[in-house]
Formats: sequence, structure tokens, C-alpha cells
Amino acid sequence: MTDFNIDPFEVTFEPLAGSTFTNLLRLLAQNHFRLEPIGIPRITYSLLMSFALTPLNLYEKIKFDKQINATTFNKPPIFILGHWRSGTTYLHNLMSQDTTFAYATTFQTITPAVFFKFEKLIKPIVAASLPPTRPQDNIAIGPDLPQEEEYGIGNLSPYSFYHGWCFPKNMDFYYNFVTMDNVPSKYIDEWKKIYLYYLKKITLSNHGKQLILKNPSNTARIKLLLELFPNAKFIHIYRNPYHVYLSMKRNIEKEMTLYCIQQPPTAELFEQNMITMYKNMYHKYFQEKKLIPKNNLIEIKYENYITNPYQEIKKIYDTFHLPGIQHSDQQFKNYIASQKNVKTHKYTIDPTLQQKIYHHFKFTIDAWNYDKPNK
Repeated sequence: MTDFNIDPFEVTFEPLAGSTFTNLLRLLAQNHFRLEPIGIPRITYSLLMSFALTPLNLYEKIKFDKQINATTFNKPPIFILGHWRSGTTYLHNLMSQDTTFAYATTFQTITPAVFFKFEKLIKPIVAASLPPTRPQDNIAIGPDLPQEEEYGIGNLSPYSFYHGWCFPKNMDFYYNFVTMDNVPSKYIDEWKKIYLYYLKKITLSNHGKQLILKNPSNTARIKLLLELFPNAKFIHIYRNPYHVYLSMKRNIEKEMTLYCIQQPPTAELFEQNMITMYKNMYHKYFQEKKLIPKNNLIEIKYENYITNPYQEIKKIYDTFHLPGIQHSDQQFKNYIASQKNVKTHKYTIDPTLQQKIYHHFKFTIDAWNYDKPNK
């Protein structure tokens, strides 16, 4: 039995609908076509949408692949790292106000195989299917707003964290693609090839602009990212682990249930998986951040960023010697002002829960000097 209430006929938020048809078939085969009644409407919707896009996918691939593969990066990407619910979206949205940067849009991640040629045809359909705000909070979403490219990779390949939410019976397998531990080298090589292809496609569609990318899964992939982009810049934003724990738990309850095409396990098991993911991600991050060249990494504290986002943005620009702070000054200030009415969820942490979280996340709580529970 599961602890989650799921509406199987809520299909438009299903991320698999924008997948290439071959990728969707690979995913189903990877999961031994194990479907359950709760997922039948969602997978039917996804198959129909994916199949309908197939001719467009093929045309775009044949017409533009040579040009995409020949694309080069004038400047290496800037990667925003940090666990889910740590302020990565706000930081990404703010930095995207600098028009010298390019980023993956929601539209480009939902339909990564057709956005280059068929934007005018497909984007209105995508826009109509999106709610005005994210299900887990009141942050606006829209087809042209910045989005984490993990969704795009998931719609081009079977190697994405989010497939674990679509196929929760196989969650442990898909969670491995965050740290890339216990993953065969051939899968890693394919992931790198697809990721590079996708970033080239975004770069080409934005006339060679430098990419600013936000993807929590990348927090544990620094070594792989440096193999692709040795001089990449990294921004790591970290948040009080007590609040991350509670916010992520709430996020799973609100968002994950919109993805499942299999009956999810109990909330307790999801919580255990969440804790394991957090630990694995940050053990890998602490290990691999040492590989980043000097002055190519800046770490900022969520609580400082929320209090004074402009000051923290200026630190980033100064550290990386980015040129856009002057001409984007007013855009930054306007966006910050627009976020003043966004309400964050308030959490109550009783002593027993505080001790439980500290037990699991002691290594980050101590490393970042957050308050320890009273003994």
C-alpha cells in the first residue's frame, strides 16, 4: 500500500510525454513493461504525444544534427549546483536576467528533440499544458522560463534522476545516475555524449551565448562535467539541512505523485531514499569539488542569498570576472523586487525531529556551521 493520493487522470504534468518515442520504448523495456492501473492514463498520453512528435523529431535530426554536432562553445558553461529545495531555481532565474547568458527553457526540456525547428508549432501546446506555478510552491513556470536540463536529458535518454519518480519500482537504479556510482562505463559514455549534444543544441539555438545551467543532479557529477568542460565555472548554493529535509519531503509529496506511472511505495521508503540520495550526493560533492580549478568555484549560503540576493550575485560576478553586472543591474533589481511577495513555507521542527535530521545530515550541518540540536 502507498501513503500517497494520486489522480491517475492528471496526465499533463507527466514529463515522459515529450520524450522521443525510441527513448520511451527503451524506458518501458528497461522496466520490463511493468505498468500498473494507476499509470495507464499517463503512459497512454505519453505514448500518443511521443508518437505524434516522431516525424518532427526525425526531420529535425536529419536536417540539423550535422550543424549541432559541429557547434563549439565560445565560453564554458556556468553550472549552478545544490540540492533540490536549496534556492537553485531563484538563483538561476535571477542570473538569467543577464541577456548575455543562454539557458535551457521549460519548452526545450519538455520537447528536446523538436525545439529547434518546430517551436512555433509545439510551444503553444506545451504552454497550454503548464500550470501557472510549480505544484510544490508558488514559483512561476512558463515555456520560456529557465528550467533544469535534467528533464531534457531524461527525454532523450534513460539516464535521468527523474525516471525514478516515473518508475518508482526501479528508483534505486535511476538514482544512481546522480552520483554515477554503480553505473556501467558504457552508460556513462552515452550520458556524456547525449548531454554534450543537448548543450550544443541549446547553444546553437542561442547563437553561441554562454550557458548558465541549473541542475541539482550535477552536484555529484563534477568530475564528469570537468571532463567535458575543464574550465567550467561552478556556483554551489547550500541551505540549512534541516529545512532542506522538510522542504524536499514536502516536494516529493506534491510533485513526485504527478510523475508516477507505477504505484509508489510508502512515504517512509521515499523518505529513506531521499536521505540516502542527500548523503551520497554531498559525500561525492565534497570529494570532487577539490578537482575544480582555483577561482572556478564559489559557494554561497542560501540564507545570505535570500536576505540580500543582489550582494550575492555581485560576489559571483566579481569572483568569475563576468562582464554583465553593469548592463544587467536594473534587470536584477527588478526581478528581485518581483520576488518580494513570494511566500516560503514555514516549518516547525520539534526536538525529536531535529535529532533525527542531525543524525542523518551531521556531516553537512557541521561543515556549514548550522546550529546543532540541544543535547
